[in-house]
Amino acid sequence: MTDPTSATPADPRPDDHVIVLFGATGDLARRKLLPGLFHLTRAGLMPEHFRVVGSAPAADALSDEEFRAHARAAVDEFGRSEPWGEAWEAFEAVLSFGSADPDDPQPLLAAVEAAEQELGGGPRRLFHLAVPPVAFASVVRLLGDTQLAEHARVIVEKPFGTDLPSAQELNATIHAVFDESKIFRIDHFLGKESVDNILALRFANGLFEPVWNRQHISHVQIDVPEQIGIEGRSRFFEGTGTFRDMIVTHLFQLMGFVAMEPPAALEAHALRDEKERVFQSLRPLDPAQVVRGQYTGYRDEPGVDPHSDTETFAALRVELDNWRWAGVPFFLRSGKSLAQGRHVVTLGFREPVLRMFPVDAHHAVGLRSNQLVIDFADPGGVTSRFLTKEPGPLMRLEEAEMVFRYAGCYNERHALEGYERLILDAMLGDQSLFTRSDGIENLWAAATPLLEQPPPVEPYAPGSWGPDRIGQLIAPYRWSLPDRH
Repeated sequence: MTDPTSATPADPRPDDHVIVLFGATGDLARRKLLPGLFHLTRAGLMPEHFRVVGSAPAADALSDEEFRAHARAAVDEFGRSEPWGEAWEAFEAVLSFGSADPDDPQPLLAAVEAAEQELGGGPRRLFHLAVPPVAFASVVRLLGDTQLAEHARVIVEKPFGTDLPSAQELNATIHAVFDESKIFRIDHFLGKESVDNILALRFANGLFEPVWNRQHISHVQIDVPEQIGIEGRSRFFEGTGTFRDMIVTHLFQLMGFVAMEPPAALEAHALRDEKERVFQSLRPLDPAQVVRGQYTGYRDEPGVDPHSDTETFAALRVELDNWRWAGVPFFLRSGKSLAQGRHVVTLGFREPVLRMFPVDAHHAVGLRSNQLVIDFADPGGVTSRFLTKEPGPLMRLEEAEMVFRYAGCYNERHALEGYERLILDAMLGDQSLFTRSDGIENLWAAATPLLEQPPPVEPYAPGSWGPDRIGQLIAPYRWSLPDRH
């Protein structure tokens, strides 16, 4: 019987690999990386021959058997494929562990050497740095000092610095060991199907491509509210905040795909060139066009400074100084403890010039202009909102929708989660959905005025949509969220 998660013949398959997970005992590996690698294996998308070596400081070292038990528990709790039967036994057999400290990398070296000898034939190396940002430099230097970095690629987790100087320092540290073509700065948001669907929607359809510009679009919203709070991560969050954690890393990257010019080809070099040109055109952020918020009760969280000015919410208006988007505001919003958890891009279209319909025709409360809404929820969808005539003798307008949803429209057995897609791309050497060093530095440069003079945080109630002033920020438009349903 065919495995229902097996790949189609056209699916890409990487060369043989030794994959090293730094931070293999941490939360990211437990929730995403280990379950993702097993699902890729079940889907037939991993290399024909591969090994996975877990690593952590010696204080957190595991034996091979302990690591396999740890992986099984992780997949059982968070995976989409159950860790049982022949498939799990085959995956479990490729797992091993090698601890590494800057002054004692020998256990890791031995584990990698053993894995490569088992595979034979010179497999590729892929290192995933699922470690706190403060450990990036020491891990990268270890890879350089031990020659493990030779003929290897590296995946670096966010955040990519906290301001322009720190981003430049981090890039210099990594570039001292790895060429830019071998560096994969990962943002799991960009692995979602809907990111590719932005490109398909824009460039494959004559219905949308001609109107994707300032002549037809009045404003753009990129909205990523989260229902969760900081979930015990006060140490990380106090030093980062929502702007650094979400806006720079996630929402600006989505903006790059929404706003880019048509690339010459759908390949990494052309796509990233166009996305970086968007970041080059980003005007310096105006602190007067930013709302920073903090949910009530945040300062009572364990580990939070009682006088903390860290924002748990950020909303801002930004503009791009280029021909396509001049004068079109982009509104970005994200925060913790908000009313819903959503991932939505909304394009608002300009009203027709000729107002032939009487004012009272727009009788519905809250009636909006035409919108195209791209929902990034898994599996996501696209909604087109437009006006129609209400049945009856009078000319009354009502809002209507046409909705496309991935769910039920395609065979979803081959769908990959964000991390799964991006780990596969890294093994294939495809950098299309990864961030380049110059793009990161351009974003931090534009953010410098805000970082130097941040407006004070404004309180908001948990379960709300943020501080009251966000309505003024987006006026004369309205936030697409909350929607009317």
